Amino acid sequence: MIKVYYPYGEFLDDLKTLTEQIDQEFDAIVAIARGGLGIAMMLGEYYDIREVYAINTIGYEGSQKLDEVKVFNIPNLVNAKRVLIVDDIVDSGDTLVEVLKTLQDSYSDVSFFSASIFYKPTASIEPTWWVKEATEWIEFFWSEDLS
Repeated sequence: MIKVYYPYGEFLDDLKTLTEQIDQEFDAIVAIARGGLGIAMMLGEYYDIREVYAINTIGYEGSQKLDEVKVFNIPNLVNAKRVLIVDDIVDSGDTLVEVLKTLQDSYSDVSFFSASIFYKPTASIEPTWWVKEATEWIEFFWSEDLS
């Protein structure tokens, strides 16, 4: 498997590109932890949204995809009407599908949108907004730089 390092400078440029694409306003941002946390924090600052939450999933063990995605730590979105869900990559799409299903089951009156830096066209779902097509395994700086 080819692995490509993704540095902070490129992340920052891509996040700026993402903000140029997003044409909606939101009441809250939900990061899919862990990959979406940095994106959510920075978009929360950029859009001046204080309602920034995390939802946890387990779908991979290292680079090995698990048979199912576990979703937990569901945020309280009772006051939200429009929510942006963010993650670093939509690979198979399984994580985003399960997060959307879980949140829509809990908050049927909320409109959910999604954004990611990377997207694989073979995924089962396409995020509302994305920046780059992923063709290799991405080694994100937040996973590598403290190693």
